[in-house]
Amino acid sequence: MSQDLRDDLLKQNEEYRRLEEQHHAYDSRLNLLLEKAVLNDEEQVEEVTLKKKKLQLKDRMEEIARQARGHSVHP
Repeated sequence: MSQDLRDDLLKQNEEYRRLEEQHHAYDSRLNLLLEKAVLNDEEQVEEVTLKKKKLQLKDRMEEIARQARGHSVHP
């Protein structure tokens, strides 16, 4: 996805903006977990869950971007 499209979506699409913020929050939490040498059982489950949620968000964001490209007048 082009940076211009991403910027436009962040400005104009509430859902995309919300998904981007949530994706960033999941990413931040994952980074904290990955800094640990050893994860306890609960943290391991959280890591897997966060990774799945991030993928779901990314998929939805890509879907929104595809729809925007389909409606865009830019080449």
